[in-house]
Amino acid sequence: MDYLYREGSPISADLWKQIDDTVVSTAKSILTGRRFISNYGPLGGGIQSINVDSISELEESEGDISVIKGRTYRHIPLINQDFSLLWRDLEFSDQMGLPVDLSAAIQAASQCALKEDELIFLGNEELGYKGLINEDGVIKLQLSDWSEGENPFKDISVGIAKFIENGIVGRKALVVSPKLYVELQRIQPGTGTTEYDRISRLLNGNIFSTPVLKGDKAVMVCAEPHNIDLVIGQDMITTYLETKNLNHYFRIIETLLLRIKNKNAVIVFE
Repeated sequence: MDYLYREGSPISADLWKQIDDTVVSTAKSILTGRRFISNYGPLGGGIQSINVDSISELEESEGDISVIKGRTYRHIPLINQDFSLLWRDLEFSDQMGLPVDLSAAIQAASQCALKEDELIFLGNEELGYKGLINEDGVIKLQLSDWSEGENPFKDISVGIAKFIENGIVGRKALVVSPKLYVELQRIQPGTGTTEYDRISRLLNGNIFSTPVLKGDKAVMVCAEPHNIDLVIGQDMITTYLETKNLNHYFRIIETLLLRIKNKNAVIVFE
């Protein structure tokens, strides 16, 4: 079934390619979670739910009838964002041999990417989804004043020590709010080195910032796939909605779910 409704649309194959390239390249420039979280999939748009395991509790019960303990099943939510292209703009581009202005697609892809990161980091309280920042049971550490002294380096060092204490090893990543990212650019007196550079060496350069985190927010994860992954059902793609008043309407869609399998692999600084 062509649920993307491309084959019957009046959009040419060449323009579809331009739209796809624009949407994907725009999203990649904004997405933060996918820079360090491993993808599981894509599994296909028809996959509606997936198991979420807690590896510390995972076992199969004994008896004539057994179940797997430490496993739940979650619905994979759908993210979408609409945009439109005016028929007169397409006709003008065709007549004059000029590229189609895809600013509307760029804006929609940007919003879709931010929605994805919001789901990863903040979850969706209304729908019952938790993110990295507010997941129950993750490690919480006090955030010092990062505008003073070596506090950022000390906080992250304490977090890494906590990982070691809990036997968490592997690739680590730190994600901070824009406010904290700016404060990491301070040069330590007499060293010529910023706090960002010092912490970057601890994390092999895996420091990221996202606008979905506000104020004094930071989260550090051990991003190995056995600790955390991102289930991708339908990866980000554009569908054709309808023609209305001769204009063309599109929808960018994706289905995905964050799975935190080991809560000791997530440290929130607050």
